[in-house]
Amino acid sequence: MSQIPTLDIRCFDSDREAFVAELGAAYREWGFCGINGHGISDELINGAYGVFKAFFALPEETKQQYHVAGGGGARGYTPFGIETAKGSKHFDLKEFWHIGREIPRDSKYADDMPPNLWPTEVDGFREVGYGLYRALDDLGSRVLSALALHIDLPEDYFADKTNNGNSILRPIHYPPITTDDVPNVRAGAHEDINLITLLVGASAAGLEVLSRRGEWIPFTADADTIVVNIGDMLQRLTNHVYPSTTHRVTNPPGDLARQPRYSTPFFLHPNPDFLIDVLPQCVSEDNPSRYPEPITAQGYLEERLREIKLK
Repeated sequence: MSQIPTLDIRCFDSDREAFVAELGAAYREWGFCGINGHGISDELINGAYGVFKAFFALPEETKQQYHVAGGGGARGYTPFGIETAKGSKHFDLKEFWHIGREIPRDSKYADDMPPNLWPTEVDGFREVGYGLYRALDDLGSRVLSALALHIDLPEDYFADKTNNGNSILRPIHYPPITTDDVPNVRAGAHEDINLITLLVGASAAGLEVLSRRGEWIPFTADADTIVVNIGDMLQRLTNHVYPSTTHRVTNPPGDLARQPRYSTPFFLHPNPDFLIDVLPQCVSEDNPSRYPEPITAQGYLEERLREIKLK
């Protein structure tokens, strides 16, 4: 494959075997794929971006009221200048909000999955924001079903392992860059922590994916396409059969840098107590197990949050 492919997920129903083969091949090569035909309406996506932009436009002191000190950014607002890509000297040029799964407060996962915060200053934020959360959660489950089939697992393998997943919807605002000599980038080179990430409606170019040949490949999806990539948890679970590919968001040139950028990734996580242990289907003489010690999803998440300075 000379470029990252885009596939129509409706083919999962009409020609399952072919779709699973194409999707699996895309992820083995790139760790990234575009997905269209997903059925998530423009009305929902545009409505969500409308309320997210309205929140980021609020005064700084208002936004800071929704920052949970010591919370690791799990819910609510994370200000500009905090998150730093692993190994980077400079923080990312972004601020963001986290929406998590709504669960009963007597759930066994309540300690790991705090209640959501909702900004009262923006009408419809909760309804539209959580509507997009649920739509992307459902789409992610379909992608995982296809990936499970590709590595000889039951189609529903992930269903009871992600039904209470600590998944996050992250609306991001990259403010205008007002100086040409800034050493920071909008998002430093990194890999995602979770199982898969679904990126919907990024408002500008800038996403670049590191190919196996060591080249940075720009990937700006069409308006109707959701970018879906592999995270480190799935890479570990599949013993690198599905690679978690390094990617970044670069600063645009010239006057384009003076424009803000918005994007909204959905990080699909397993249930907090899911044990990430290498699947036997992904171990062979040519690919021996790289991870002899299993780790819980929550333990892995906390380890990584410390590395990127959110904890």
